[in-house]
Amino acid sequence: MNWISTIISALLAGLIIGPLARLAIPGKQNISLIGTILSGAVGSLAGSFLANVLGVGETSGIDWIQLGLSVAAGALAVVGYIALTKK
Repeated sequence: MNWISTIISALLAGLIIGPLARLAIPGKQNISLIGTILSGAVGSLAGSFLANVLGVGETSGIDWIQLGLSVAAGALAVVGYIALTKK
C-alpha cells in the first residue's frame, strides 16, 4: 500500500511542480496537460530523492531546497518529454 500512496502523492505534487517546471523553461512548449502533470510527478520524485541523498530531505517548515530540486528535475523531465514526443 505504501507505493500507492507514493504514486498518488507524486501525481498531486505533479499538479504544482509541472507548471512551475514549464515556467522555468523559456519559450513555448508544445506539451499536453497530462504530459505536464506526469513530468511534474517525475520531477517531484527525483527532487525528493536528490534532497534525501544530499541530506536535506527532512527540514522544518517549507523545504525550499527540495522544491528547487523538484522544479529543476521537472524542467528536465519536460524537456525529455518534448524530445521524446517530437514529430
